[in-house]
Amino acid sequence: MAGGWARDGAVSEQIEASISDELARMQAQKRPVGESLTHCAECEEPIPEKRRLALPGVKLCLDCQQERDSSFKTRGGIDRRGSKDSQLK
Repeated sequence: MAGGWARDGAVSEQIEASISDELARMQAQKRPVGESLTHCAECEEPIPEKRRLALPGVKLCLDCQQERDSSFKTRGGIDRRGSKDSQLK
């Protein structure tokens, strides 16, 4: 049910392309490599076997990984566009 000048199925194709792009981006992210540790590198608690099997090369327990992920914050960039007022002065 495409509207306007789009052909039938164009929306579905666009959704599938977006999903494929996102999957490729996620797969390209850095992942742990090597052999998984049996104990966490930070707190020395045992890493569950299911986690070690699911993520080969894992170095942190789930709690430490969640703490590390939550502490990551993106830095604000510089807005180089400026406001209209600053351009008129």
